[in-house]
Amino acid sequence: MKKSILLSFCFVSFLIISNGFTFLNDGEETGLSKDQRMEWWRQAKFGMFIHWGLYSVAGGFWNGKEIDGLGEWIMARGAIPAGEYEKLPQSFNPIKYNPAEYVRIAKEAGMKYIVITSKHHEGFAMYDSKVSDYDIVDKTPYAKDVLKPLSEECKKAGIKFCIYYSILDWHHSAQELNKNKKKDDNYGNNLIKEGRKSEYVNFMKQQLKEIITAYDPAIIWFDGGWMDWWKPEDGKDLMDYLWSLNPALIINNRCAGTEEMEQVMGDYLTPEQFVPKSKEHKDFETNMTLNDTWGYKKNDNNWKSPETLIHNLIDISSKGGNFLLNVGPTPEGIIPQPSVERLKEVGEWLQINGEAIYGTHNWVKWKEGVNELVTHYYRHNLKRDVQFTTKDVRFTAKENIVYAAFFVWPTTKIKIKSINQKEASDKKIKNVSLLGSNEKLTWGISSQGLSIAPPKIKPCKYAYVFKIEFKK
Repeated sequence: MKKSILLSFCFVSFLIISNGFTFLNDGEETGLSKDQRMEWWRQAKFGMFIHWGLYSVAGGFWNGKEIDGLGEWIMARGAIPAGEYEKLPQSFNPIKYNPAEYVRIAKEAGMKYIVITSKHHEGFAMYDSKVSDYDIVDKTPYAKDVLKPLSEECKKAGIKFCIYYSILDWHHSAQELNKNKKKDDNYGNNLIKEGRKSEYVNFMKQQLKEIITAYDPAIIWFDGGWMDWWKPEDGKDLMDYLWSLNPALIINNRCAGTEEMEQVMGDYLTPEQFVPKSKEHKDFETNMTLNDTWGYKKNDNNWKSPETLIHNLIDISSKGGNFLLNVGPTPEGIIPQPSVERLKEVGEWLQINGEAIYGTHNWVKWKEGVNELVTHYYRHNLKRDVQFTTKDVRFTAKENIVYAAFFVWPTTKIKIKSINQKEASDKKIKNVSLLGSNEKLTWGISSQGLSIAPPKIKPCKYAYVFKIEFKK
């Protein structure tokens, strides 16, 4: 996993034009426009990320010693030779894996799609790959594909099934350590062996074709495309290949080859572990952990609160983005209980307030107030408490409705300055209500804003959404 830097849209647009890239899906060859492909994704807003692989067996420990860093990066951070790491499949037997339970948890949380790792940087496939026997079917006592039953349960529940795939591969013989890098980073910047790049690209294409043919994923979520040997033209070729297999496929930006090209290539941006400060220049999806690590790590108990997760979801939605929230199953195949508990609370909030999230877009203003949402980003260790007030508002919109979300409960009359007689001169407000409450509200509009007297009883916890309906 890695974070994209934010660059000028004009600059990166010049980059893509100057490189002469024309993507297959951008033309009419496929019969589908980007807007048509992205429609369900833009409506969905909230998804589950699942990082699961051999690293869950290690759980952050090697030879009895805890390894610093992310759980799924233990092979790199522990400098574990491939021959030693290959012993892990012998202990990988997730007999408690229940894909129906995964889908139930996601659905109860209000999530509309699931993205699961088919192959992470460790190179181990979580399905029965025919081009490699380094997979869960051929190398573990479990000996079963975990992706197929999950894809089937997603289909039954009306949840979109999606696949993560890493370009970086610490196990494949065509890649090797970059020994010029510092010890804890040489794996993360693998080199390609001379004359073997086309071999590895062909290997990836074969695996991805297997995945698309067998599971029909709605998204291919790439990662690990930051090595120097992976170029934008390689990303373009790979994306065009995948679109030739499935014109409706959505592809993220992480096989673009450079951070600059990540800003324009692919269907959407993928800010990692943070929420952008404002609306992005294109579709985006914040991907974030529930604790500090993506893959299961025994001693990682730094869980985000339900309040933080709900505030993140609101803030992301107000900027027009999606929220992809991660769980890391245990080696037995269980989603940790702290994850389940927090997701359940988010789902309870969405049962009341979901119409302010699903199918919405950013309004002309995405917020009022001076307080910014600050998320914990593991690389920069950003942590501080934000004391929100009733002046802090986040907006979403759909059709003739504006939703105003408050992070604290208003005990006295509130004022929304962005909706006033001047701004709404050509529109008349039809009704003002609080989601989850049946109480009729007293409200009025002036040149200073929309004043609302809140009800006495809270309809939910953590955040409160007023619905402002305008006459069409």
